[in-house]
Amino acid sequence: MRDPIEEEVLQNIRPTEEERHEVFEMGQKLIEAVREIAGVPAMMTGSVARGTWVRGDKDIDIFMLFPPTLSREELQEKGLAAAYGVVAKFNGSSEEKYAEHPYLNAVIEGFDVDLVPCYHVESTAEMKCAVDRTPFHTRYLLDRIDGLQDDVLLMKQFSKGGGVYGSDHMTGGFSGYLCELLVLAYGGFNALLQAAAKFRFGEVIDIEGFYPDKKTIRKLFSEPLIVIDPTDKTRNVAAALTPTRFSEFMELARDYCARPDSCYFIPDSPTSISKEEFAETLEMRGTTTLALSFKTPAYVPDTVVPQLRKTMESIKNQLTAEDFHVHRAEVAMGADHCLILFELLVADLPTITLRNGPPVWVHDNADKFVDKYLRENPFAGPWIEEDRYYTEVERKYRHASDLLADKQMILSGSIGKHVRISMEEEYTILKNEDIWSPEFTFFLSAYFAKSSHAVRKLRVLEHQ
Repeated sequence: MRDPIEEEVLQNIRPTEEERHEVFEMGQKLIEAVREIAGVPAMMTGSVARGTWVRGDKDIDIFMLFPPTLSREELQEKGLAAAYGVVAKFNGSSEEKYAEHPYLNAVIEGFDVDLVPCYHVESTAEMKCAVDRTPFHTRYLLDRIDGLQDDVLLMKQFSKGGGVYGSDHMTGGFSGYLCELLVLAYGGFNALLQAAAKFRFGEVIDIEGFYPDKKTIRKLFSEPLIVIDPTDKTRNVAAALTPTRFSEFMELARDYCARPDSCYFIPDSPTSISKEEFAETLEMRGTTTLALSFKTPAYVPDTVVPQLRKTMESIKNQLTAEDFHVHRAEVAMGADHCLILFELLVADLPTITLRNGPPVWVHDNADKFVDKYLRENPFAGPWIEEDRYYTEVERKYRHASDLLADKQMILSGSIGKHVRISMEEEYTILKNEDIWSPEFTFFLSAYFAKSSHAVRKLRVLEHQ
């Protein structure tokens, strides 16, 4: 007998029979269209094919299976031609996107359709590109997930409600396939959460028993959660799951098991912040907030976001090296602009700074140090303290904004390729309330309201 809370959730997220019929009918039409236009087989993949999609999700993934004798260039050419032909047949609209190679994302009769070319191989050992693996995922689960579809729906909705669903780079959470494998591994939603409440970093799940023991697996993979792909033993399905999202999921599972409530299945509503509220919050915090703003590169988020984070870390290290204490840093990717935000505990410094010299007994270096700072140094030093020389010198950057304005310095760091191109063209330094804009009102609100999702659920429960 299922818990009443979970049964109520299922009543709201199970696809209706009408919706199931519409989705499968559309899928079959698309498959037939691929065969007619390209002369190759096709298959529906993903949660729709396995009956594990949440009501309202009208996403259909169609994989077009081309002979492995084709070159990569021929696969791309024939695959895109077939995809465009399918879209034209249904009078849909489309946009080219790029994973390992181009594919079409289309809107056809109200459905969000991905038309993806791949190689028709006999096993994952014969894969010629990463997308070749996806059909094997569908075939594997179709034979095993029957009877567990409701449990998968609960796991997906629980992950969405807790903000840990989605394997994109911005989220770094659980993919749909990972949710399905976890439910399969533990035999149900509740058993999974009971286990997850006791997870530890380096948790290992090997459904097919490819490896002799967990120790062997941990030598090959270092991620916090290791779920061996049952169709490819060299791949960790949970590789995209960040340590933070893994920890948040453990916290959510622990709290839900202790006090089940429907609020755990409801995503937090995004909140905005007005410019006045933003200024008041900054005043209350007493920190200095600086941001770099520049044009958003014309690439998908999964390409740009990792580059933004790489750039953020590089600049954060530069600020720290110059004694500017960064409290927190975040990135945001808007339709028009990107934002790299730094909240500083120390943003302005005195003129002088301490320069460490060599030990006294390293004579050549010590003599050079003394000679360098003996002349034209208006501050104290050089002097000896214990076994080493020191001196006071004028600081290069007195204000964090001065460092950020030094374009040559900033761009000398480890900057993402497409982000660098955009920043080389132009970037603007914003300070405190000037950072606010309608484009980032939800991002800035979320920044100040930062807390784990489980903590937010507890706040909801406290007010019930």
